[in-house]
Amino acid sequence: MPPGAPVCDASEGYSASFDGRRTFALRPADLEAIKAALPNDPAIGAAYRDLIARADKALAAKPASVTGKRSVPVSGDRHDYVSLARYWWPNPANPKGAYVRRDGDTNPEIESDRFDRAALARMVRDADTLGLAYYYSGDRKYADGAARVIRTWFLDPATMMNPNMNFAQAVPGVSNGRAEGVLDGAGFIAVIDAAGLIVPSGALTPAETSALEGWFSRYVDWMLTSPNGRAEGQASNNHGLWYDAQVARFALFARRPDVARRIAAAFPRTRLARQVDRSGALPEELTRTRSFHYSLYALSAAYTVADSAACLGVDLYRADERGRSLRKATDYVAAWRGRAADWPYKEQGWPAAVLDELLVHADDAWGPGAYPRVVGDDLLLRRQVSPKGAP
Repeated sequence: MPPGAPVCDASEGYSASFDGRRTFALRPADLEAIKAALPNDPAIGAAYRDLIARADKALAAKPASVTGKRSVPVSGDRHDYVSLARYWWPNPANPKGAYVRRDGDTNPEIESDRFDRAALARMVRDADTLGLAYYYSGDRKYADGAARVIRTWFLDPATMMNPNMNFAQAVPGVSNGRAEGVLDGAGFIAVIDAAGLIVPSGALTPAETSALEGWFSRYVDWMLTSPNGRAEGQASNNHGLWYDAQVARFALFARRPDVARRIAAAFPRTRLARQVDRSGALPEELTRTRSFHYSLYALSAAYTVADSAACLGVDLYRADERGRSLRKATDYVAAWRGRAADWPYKEQGWPAAVLDELLVHADDAWGPGAYPRVVGDDLLLRRQVSPKGAP
């Protein structure tokens, strides 16, 4: 981090150096530099025009809600979130029996309006798009739109989601909801920053912001105490990493930094030592049919934890636990850039763009100049192409 760069300050995030915008992932130095370059940079200008087109589409749509699904949860409460496990399918040998697992093969039924997964994804996408559109355009209508999206999903008693994932990633005939369902809430991380971006507009009132913090505090309690939440926290693959990523970030937003601090303090022992080997590989991800994809997915979660830890003055990017570290894990995946044919494990589709995006994050952590920096598409509105201090 260059000297004098804005600092994320615990539960206040970047608000002190970002005109009150309480973000945690979106950094003022990046967004301010991108905004300044927008009038004269053709690539950024094109990304901005695409953003506004998507924001206008989001404004015209009815906000997503868990109460819009066709099915009723087994609880009888439409406010409970329900989703179907991604890789589980009807059994051809017993079509009316329990579903069976086909790793890496997505059941398209997960996007059905019988479930809430597609609605959650649209809510996250719309909140993020509208928040960024407001920041870059200054047009209040986009802040109002983002607030409406957030209010509908989290705050309005008629449409809000109950703060639990009890019925997420259900498997017919096997379980009404599984620990793995905690993963479905990862998108909420982006919503937190969207809420922060629109603060100057006043589109969310102080009372509503406080209520949103309260919703996330209750959700953190669910993650810490429920059977599904606790089981996911014990997972030794990307699921455990995403559990930590969510709990730490949600706790910061909910003004419970003590919870985030416990996650950060335990991370070297509970994650690095157990999930990264001495070569930098993540062994549990390598057993998957999408092994490289899941290696990157796990690292993205780990970076999210490290970013939250940095808000508390804890440097997990440089932590080393018995020869295991995030830097070594990053070097491991970076070495395969442009070498898809050489990857010795199963991979259904090489995620080249995902790797490039991850390495931009890595270059911010250990650079500039530590890793290839390819900033394109929507990332152009989130990360500088050449950060301050780069050669």
